[in-house]
Amino acid sequence: MADLAKQHPESTPATIFLRDYTPPAYLVESVELEFLLDETDTEVRSHLVCKRNPASDAPATLQLDGSHQQLLSIVLDGQPLGETEYRLDEEKLIIPEVPEAFDLDIVSRINPAANTALEGLYHSGSMLCTQCEAEGFRRISYFPDRPDVMARYRVTLRADKQRFPVLLSNGNLVARGEDGDQHWAVWEDPSLKPSYLFALVAGQLECIRDSFTTVSGREVALHLYVEAENVDKCEHAMASLKQAMRWDEQTYGREYDLDIYMIVAVNDFNMGAMENKGLNIFNASCVLASPQTASDADFYNIQSIIGHEYFHNWSGNRVTCRDWFQLSLKEGFTVFRDQEFSADLNSRAVKRIDDVNVLRAHQFAQDAGPMAHPVRPDRYMEISNFYTVTVYNKGAEVVRMIREIVGVEGFRKGTDLYFEHHDGQAVTTDDFVHAMEEANGVDLGQFRRWYDQAGTPELTITDDYDAQRQQYRLTIKQYCPPTPNQADKQPFHIPFAVGLLDEQGRDIPLCLEGESLEAGTTQVLQVTEAIQTFTFTGVSHRPVPSLGRGFSAPVKVHYNFDDVTLAFLLANDSDAFTRWDAGQTLALNTLRGLIDDIQTGRPLALGDDFVAAFAQALNDERLDPALIARILSLPGESYIADQMDVVDVDAIHQARQFVRRELASRLRDDLLQVYEAMQDQAAYRFNAADMARRSLKNTVLAYLMLLEDESLCQLGVAQFRQGHNMTDVIAALSCLNELAIPQRQQALDEFYRQWQHDPQVVEKWLALQAASSLPGTLEQVKALMSHPAFSLGNPNKVRSLIGRFAAGNPVHFHAADGSGYAFLADQVLALDSMNPQIAARLVQNFSRWRRHDENRQHRMREQLQRIVDKGELSRDVYEIAAKSLGEE
Repeated sequence: MADLAKQHPESTPATIFLRDYTPPAYLVESVELEFLLDETDTEVRSHLVCKRNPASDAPATLQLDGSHQQLLSIVLDGQPLGETEYRLDEEKLIIPEVPEAFDLDIVSRINPAANTALEGLYHSGSMLCTQCEAEGFRRISYFPDRPDVMARYRVTLRADKQRFPVLLSNGNLVARGEDGDQHWAVWEDPSLKPSYLFALVAGQLECIRDSFTTVSGREVALHLYVEAENVDKCEHAMASLKQAMRWDEQTYGREYDLDIYMIVAVNDFNMGAMENKGLNIFNASCVLASPQTASDADFYNIQSIIGHEYFHNWSGNRVTCRDWFQLSLKEGFTVFRDQEFSADLNSRAVKRIDDVNVLRAHQFAQDAGPMAHPVRPDRYMEISNFYTVTVYNKGAEVVRMIREIVGVEGFRKGTDLYFEHHDGQAVTTDDFVHAMEEANGVDLGQFRRWYDQAGTPELTITDDYDAQRQQYRLTIKQYCPPTPNQADKQPFHIPFAVGLLDEQGRDIPLCLEGESLEAGTTQVLQVTEAIQTFTFTGVSHRPVPSLGRGFSAPVKVHYNFDDVTLAFLLANDSDAFTRWDAGQTLALNTLRGLIDDIQTGRPLALGDDFVAAFAQALNDERLDPALIARILSLPGESYIADQMDVVDVDAIHQARQFVRRELASRLRDDLLQVYEAMQDQAAYRFNAADMARRSLKNTVLAYLMLLEDESLCQLGVAQFRQGHNMTDVIAALSCLNELAIPQRQQALDEFYRQWQHDPQVVEKWLALQAASSLPGTLEQVKALMSHPAFSLGNPNKVRSLIGRFAAGNPVHFHAADGSGYAFLADQVLALDSMNPQIAARLVQNFSRWRRHDENRQHRMREQLQRIVDKGELSRDVYEIAAKSLGEE
């Protein structure tokens, strides 16, 4: 293979290593910023009070980060600096031989309208707004833009009253006034914060106001800012914010500290939301909701994301990360917190299943690919590429395992100690784990490997039963496959929850050999060795094991379950996760057999036992309808592909569709009965029971419409036209979207006509068409790129159309002629100079090209090489493309 570093020595980005971390030479005690705001010509004046860092022995040289701005002046302790007294390049401003303590004044000019990367200060619609995490502040002003430099900020915003009537920044509003056509506002944040948490917003916005009384009796003003046409879509977000504030007080004892909490909804945003201290900036899709425009999934996600960003006030803002390698310190912990928040407010079982689905479909795949990295990465070229499912979702699982080990009360003691010891500090994952150890008197030394070792551990489990001694033994062998830069792995500390069922499907009380007390019906085994045996005593008959209850650890489990046993677990297991998982494994076994039949030309047939197992789940009135809906949902095509040595996208799609149609045909009457039973004409309510009913209703509708029976198609058409909420409407449209019938295009056209002026609803319309498995989808996607509803400059539109096609439509993206690959590469190259972060996320769809057949391997590698060979490629895209090729 070609050596890319030799081919492109001048453009190969440097790799940054955790081992090279050094404290900053200088700290910033306070920051005063003044902005003369304008869409194309904003002047930024900064006053920094700096002092020598006693923890650093570096030379007396001040190094500031800065790019995409025009430097106008520098004044050090009142003395202007000439061009010979500092060094300036495209990324750094370096001032040698500075005093131990000094004041520094810098004036620079930026153009927000030209900032298509949406990092720093940029223009979106009628407003100016910021996104500074991870390294966006350096696009605003010259500054040591790193999270371990924490300061107090005072910010003055000046702007035209007509164009920018609302002026917002972090902290509390301390002064405001007018000066002719201009007005100004001064915001002061009493908290220490790093530059990545700085925020400002200026524009024409409406404010929805509410308040929250904290546990100590303080009243906090709650302000939600949106564009005028969206004021009727804020009720749910405001309610979710108050739920999150109360939950954090009750669950973690964390009270909000400022006088005001603000949220601003922005249409152009690279991420979901940003937790800037006191001034959260949100992607509009993560704030705005009404029953007519937002689905249950939207309402659920908004509640979760509102909670996530609020919880960051403590786990991320008041205690932040020392460097970006520690990103999971704030993100993994906060994802765990928002998962528990959602579980407490909704269905805990369904939430756990949904979280595991994300982990298995995306994080396990990342662990098995060229972008595999530990929860705490040890190197990167571009930190934006490490806002990943590994750092976030696997990081949350690592925190969950700590709670599993120390218990709920012990975990609370640990978090109390962590916040108490580190409030106002920038710390590491080791500090978090140490707080847990100190609070609970435990040794988590081996457990720390979860932060340092990449890959998904695999547990191979065997068992035997001694009837005479009434003993049941489980032998667990753990192994973690090699990952980039980590060939050999040491054993993990894995808390692995198990149960045992008797022949009637009842839980057996458990007692481990050597322990005097029963552990109830679920036992958490502490797996710490490469091979380890656990013996249960007092087991009167050979049991059926229930393995990995609650998904207590992010591992793959290999145990020789036959289909009869899986059906037994699906029907009887008291643990909702392992019950669902048994159904998924049963379906996966069936699908593997059908794929093999397709590849060898044998006729397809679906066994009666499989149909009976799913029929029993469908009609089990003891189960939550939402759990039934999850059980009926077959493993996704991407997850099935991950189980194959060589991916066959066409056979996977054919086998999965065959199973769905067979189930629909053979369970038609049962499905129809459930569909009717789940109907509800009451006004839309966002609660667990109503969501469960809609979820099951729409799951069975999707099955029924696969039969393409005229009467069943009319069910979908009627629901589309008569549905009184977006959940039911978009579900029916999704079903029609997969059928080659005239009603499909009629419904799509009708939907667009009704909602063309609502950006978030139009994104659903784009995504549906991009995901269709019908012929001609790529041509339709290309046509939609010229549609007035689409903009390459809007990340949400790009994700909805291009991203959904590449990540959510394997049968067309992986077309054998390579047309899907060429299309994606075209868009990556077009986006790279506009918005490198979004381009980099798209190129990840090529990263596992080696898992496909030779033809597709060749075509994907060809497009990756084409991307890498482009001159002046961003660090974001280069890192992922080069690692995918294995040549970085």
